[in-house]
Amino acid sequence: MRFSVYFLFFCTGVFAQVDYPKDYFRSPLDIPMQLSGNFGELRPNHFHAGFDLKTQQKEGLKVFAVADGYVSRIKISTFGNGKTIYINHPNGYTSVYGHLKMANGAIENYIKKTHYKEQSFEIEMFFKPNEMVVKKDDIIAFSGNTGASEGPHLHFEFRDSKTEFIINPMLFGYNKFLKDTKKPIVSGVYVYPLDSKTTVNHSKRPLLLNVSLQKDGTYLADKVVANGAIGFGISAYDTDDVSFNNNGVYKVQSFYNGKPNFGYEFNTYSFDDMRYINALIDYSRYKKMQQRVQKLFMKTPYNLSFIQADDNKGVLPVMPNLASLYRIEVSDFFGNKKTIAIPIKYDILPTIISKEPAQSNYFVRANKDSNFALANMSVFFPAGTFYEDFDLNFDVKNDTLFLHDDTVPAHTNFTIAIEDTKSSELQKEKMFIGRIEGKKINYNPTYRKDNVFNTKVKILGKYALVSDTVAPKIFMPVPVEGKWISDQKTLQLSIYDELSGIKSYNGFLNGKWVLFEYDNKTRKLTHYFSDGIAVDGANDLKVVVTDNVGNSTTFETRFFRSQKK
Repeated sequence: MRFSVYFLFFCTGVFAQVDYPKDYFRSPLDIPMQLSGNFGELRPNHFHAGFDLKTQQKEGLKVFAVADGYVSRIKISTFGNGKTIYINHPNGYTSVYGHLKMANGAIENYIKKTHYKEQSFEIEMFFKPNEMVVKKDDIIAFSGNTGASEGPHLHFEFRDSKTEFIINPMLFGYNKFLKDTKKPIVSGVYVYPLDSKTTVNHSKRPLLLNVSLQKDGTYLADKVVANGAIGFGISAYDTDDVSFNNNGVYKVQSFYNGKPNFGYEFNTYSFDDMRYINALIDYSRYKKMQQRVQKLFMKTPYNLSFIQADDNKGVLPVMPNLASLYRIEVSDFFGNKKTIAIPIKYDILPTIISKEPAQSNYFVRANKDSNFALANMSVFFPAGTFYEDFDLNFDVKNDTLFLHDDTVPAHTNFTIAIEDTKSSELQKEKMFIGRIEGKKINYNPTYRKDNVFNTKVKILGKYALVSDTVAPKIFMPVPVEGKWISDQKTLQLSIYDELSGIKSYNGFLNGKWVLFEYDNKTRKLTHYFSDGIAVDGANDLKVVVTDNVGNSTTFETRFFRSQKK
């Protein structure tokens, strides 16, 4: 019976697989497909939700509806996916197109009208099935570089329309647009001692193992000699024949003495799974060395939906008189696979590399509420804030809260409170709790009750009350004051706020609200004269920018235009 339960657990994913339509959808672009990012790729605080499709390093490529359907949602944001269109299809799936430069035709006209109706650049719209119908091959938009994009490309993804679960586009037959004959690359294999008594190869710290290529194409790692609980991790990436860059791996499976003990594959997951990437990777190593090592064990269990693990959650109890073999298989969607074997032996070796000392004065239990206070500052961690118990460094010096450092990941918000009885009411109106990162101060939304400031954050580090009395800066790179600018297609201004950051921006042309698009990467506001708000002759422009604590700056100028051609 024990074997049957174990077998069913590991085969659940196989029996539950969905038969996704393979030839229903077309490519969203009409150029050869190349990936600058794939599904499940490891990103800061999240798994990548789709494909990043290369657009030949330029904007303005035609973006096509991949199948019949209707536009169900449009979101315009200065962050995230920027300008994004969602299309619901009759077969129960939603396709998503992000970082767009602009929409096309009736869709763009509707967006523009909504900007002016709501008098806001950032908008979100939802539609019913009969309101904005599109056909397969319709040009719905043009590719761009909006939002948090780091270069021109199209973000493309699929979701289940009902559950909002994200689905690997490869499952819909998009593998036919790519060629991949290359095995994934495993750039590092690591072994972890998982309790204070365990020594691995003379070390109480994680170790990088040497691996060597065997005649059969597999790899063999150095023997691991240990005397307690251990786990393994890998650093890996995948390439294909046409994309010329490193992407994430599709599937990882480990075996202990021939039996599966930990694995996952990137087929589908929910947005609730996203932040668990910080539990899957060695977060401390990532923050210190910018290396993402995927841990093939759970020291403390966490609820990442697509992980399949045995009763020990991938942890290996190395015991006397038992020689063992551990095997890791890393695969891509095309079936290319790399295999690494690691022999394990029990022995008690003298410790040469001791455990890294913990500089801390408190202890946090992950499954319990914790509250710490010193001087006028306190922090509250609800149960479940962290993935594992840890030693916390907590102190207050020179009006600054030293709250450990960002080598321990938080899964949910915790609360920081700072009391100020010295500042005047007027001064308090311009204050917020900021996270100090070197010389940089990061704004956090802060609320105040009487003398106590509170903020909810997800990052450990240094915090302090910060006063921002400086208004945002506005300037026009190419001044237009008193000039005829009939040939210009746009107006551009640069805006910047040094401390609390920009909260709102509004432009007015001849007394009427006018749309300015904001690019947070370049800090530029852009108005397109094609909106038709400018008039013949003199035009008076006013732009008002406000930061997050209410400081405001107004910029005014007059220019001239002739609409005649």
